[in-house]
Amino acid sequence: MHAAGDSGETGKPVASAAQKSQPFGPSDRLYAAIGDFLADHRLSVDPVNYAFAHRVLSQPKGPLAVSVARLTDGGVRLTSRDIEDMGGPVIAPGATVERSEEADDTPAESPNATMQALVARTQMQVEDFADTVAGLRAETQVFGRDLLAGADAIRSASGEAVEDITRLATTMLDRVQAAEARLAAATVEAEALRVELEAARDDARRDPLTGLANRRAFEDAFAEESAAGTSICVALCDIDHFKSVNDRFGHAVGDRVLKVIAQALREACGDHLVARYGGEEFAILFTGVPIEDAVTTLDSARGAVAAKRYRLRETDAPLGAVTFSGGVSAYVDRDVMGSVMGRADRLLYAAKADGRNMIKADGEKSQQSARDTPEKS
Repeated sequence: MHAAGDSGETGKPVASAAQKSQPFGPSDRLYAAIGDFLADHRLSVDPVNYAFAHRVLSQPKGPLAVSVARLTDGGVRLTSRDIEDMGGPVIAPGATVERSEEADDTPAESPNATMQALVARTQMQVEDFADTVAGLRAETQVFGRDLLAGADAIRSASGEAVEDITRLATTMLDRVQAAEARLAAATVEAEALRVELEAARDDARRDPLTGLANRRAFEDAFAEESAAGTSICVALCDIDHFKSVNDRFGHAVGDRVLKVIAQALREACGDHLVARYGGEEFAILFTGVPIEDAVTTLDSARGAVAAKRYRLRETDAPLGAVTFSGGVSAYVDRDVMGSVMGRADRLLYAAKADGRNMIKADGEKSQQSARDTPEKS
């Protein structure tokens, strides 16, 4: 197999001077046909698409080639979804792939791969829309020219001219109806893609365990609110002695504790963004409220969690008190995210150092209920 050179604007491989000087043999013809195939269907020149085209063109009477011929009859172009359905995974433009023979037909299942596939399918769908509309416009223009030419013939009262116009109108009507059917099908697929993209985008910004926003979503929201000049306070919370919970009871119980804290923060903070920032750490983006209100809200969640006594679901044995500590810092003019998060983080660890189960804030006294003050450890 020849090594592929740089790709031109059409996506076809550029042959070397040595190759150009040699007569075209079977391999050269196959190589050129693959380039034409990828260009005609607007497929990116990557290993997977190249291999798919090679399978089709090297076995022109094989079942895959027959399926492709049937699907593309009438000038229809292959889409990424078509290739996926026929055994080739969708690869976003510019992506690379390494696959073993055993995993040849196994599509990637990671969220990133899913998003890449949806993006590739959306790009192809947009191109299909453009081609359909352009084709419909071109056919309409041709019909208009032919109709004007036929109008002159009609004036001469020629029976043959009337038959030509009738035939032309019938042909154009058939073409318009076919184009409308293609547009309707493309519209349905585009709507389905839109729904899938929204779901994938939401999944990419959400923590799967707690259902909270993830770190990426939090950082994006911070950037948006700070750019808009919104009053912002940032809180960082960390579950006290969480490692001990995991060590004593296992990660399944640890996951339940994370969900309990997430639910308490979600309920207490209302419309303010609560995110799982990483591990046992949570972040809250308070907007439009003074820091005193942010501290009061966060402390209500802390008190609600600390007041409960938890038991193991399997044995009903007591789990003991579950508490968290937090730090709250206000965003100031020309602040950056790193600085305000850094202040909140230092306040969080000051709360840990002072005995845990408390909230510390910029210039404020620690917030902690006397009845649930833990022993220092």
